[in-house]
Amino acid sequence: MDKSGSPKAERIQKLLANAGLGSRREIERLIEAGEIQVNGKTAKLGDRITPADRVIIGKRPVGAKRLQKNESRCIAYNKPLGELVTRSDPQGRRTVFQSLPSLYGGRWIAVGRLDINTTGLLLFTTDGELANRLMHPSRQVEREYAVRVHGDVSEQALQKLVEGVVLEDGFARFEDIVESGGEGSNHWYHVVIMEGRKREVRRLWEAVGVKVSRLKRVRFGPVMLDTRLPAGRFRPLTPDELKALRELAGFSGSVRREKRSTSARFSKPPRKRGQRRPD
Repeated sequence: MDKSGSPKAERIQKLLANAGLGSRREIERLIEAGEIQVNGKTAKLGDRITPADRVIIGKRPVGAKRLQKNESRCIAYNKPLGELVTRSDPQGRRTVFQSLPSLYGGRWIAVGRLDINTTGLLLFTTDGELANRLMHPSRQVEREYAVRVHGDVSEQALQKLVEGVVLEDGFARFEDIVESGGEGSNHWYHVVIMEGRKREVRRLWEAVGVKVSRLKRVRFGPVMLDTRLPAGRFRPLTPDELKALRELAGFSGSVRREKRSTSARFSKPPRKRGQRRPD
C-alpha cells in the first residue's frame, strides 16, 4: 500500500509471477510475444500494475483477487523415473504436475527441472518470484546428486571434474565429489553443482569419458530428499526449510556461506564414504 492506502504498483512480471501465473522468465516471454494486455493495451517489460488493473493473458482475464498477495505454498516432490517436468506432453507421457495437489486460485511452478531419466528431489512453489530467485545462477544454490557410473574412474578424471571442463555452453565444474561405494563395475558418487544447466551432471561425466547409468537429486539448497518420501509423492516444506529457502533467495537476511579452499580440494582426490548409498 502507498500513503493513500491504495495498492502499490509493481512490475508486471513480478506481480504476475507472485500470483502463480508462471515464473518471471515465462511471464517475460509472454510479454515479449505480445500475449499480455493491461487495460486494453499490449503490456511491455517494466510496466507497473496493481490488482485493480484489467489484465488478460492470451484470451483469459486474470481476476483482481488472483493478483492480490496470497500466502505462498512450497512442497518437495520425489520424482520417479519416466516423468516429464512439463505441463503437457504431445506424446501423452506422464508429467510431474499430474501428481501434485490441486490448487484454487494459483498454480505450481517447478524450481528447476530434471530430465526424464533423472529421479529425486524437485521443489514446487506457488510463488513465482521465489522460484525465479532460486533458479537464478547468481544465487549459487547447491544441488547435490547421487550418481552411479559404470567402470573405473581415475583420480585424474575426478580431479579434472572439480577443476573444471569446457562444455558446449561454457565452463562447468563440480564443487565437490565424494565416493560413495559400489559393487563390481558400478560405483556411486555424490556430486555438488551450483547451476542447473540442461543435463549438466551427465555432460560433465561424459566430458571425461564416463557414462552415467543412474542419476538422482538428493538435495536442493537446504532441503534434503526425505528417505521416507516414496517416489511419486510430495510433502510440504517445514517452516525451517521454507525460512532457509527464502533467506537463500534474499527475501530476508542472508545465509552465510562457508568459503571453500579450492586449492585444498584440487590437490587431493575425493574423500571416500564407503557406507553411504543412495538406495
